[in-house]
Amino acid sequence: MKQATVWTIIPVLMLLASGCTLKGTVKQITDTTSNVTGTTSGHAWWNEDGLLLPEHKAIAFAQYNEANLEQDLARGQGEYVTSLAALLGVPSNQQPAFHAKAQGAFDTLATPDHEAQIHRLRTLAH
Repeated sequence: MKQATVWTIIPVLMLLASGCTLKGTVKQITDTTSNVTGTTSGHAWWNEDGLLLPEHKAIAFAQYNEANLEQDLARGQGEYVTSLAALLGVPSNQQPAFHAKAQGAFDTLATPDHEAQIHRLRTLAH
């Protein structure tokens, strides 16, 4: 029992005595990660705090809620199309008209290209 305790303590003491710190290791990992993510196109969607930029929220919402949003757009009502309208900046008193326009344009909105879909919806919203 004593021997197992000694073998557990020795590596811990060696680590502490070596002067190695976790801070340096985390910094190196973070720097490497930010260099990799900084070169990818998805990085443009996020700010330095890791939050989604406002101009990309509607596209992300449409992508992650595709099936439910498609159903709401076809019906011209529902919580998903209402939430999307809010993300697009449609005032609440103009949302019923937006819902009707979106329903009328459903055939042109049914596309796997979410950026194009949001662009068309922005046009309907304003």
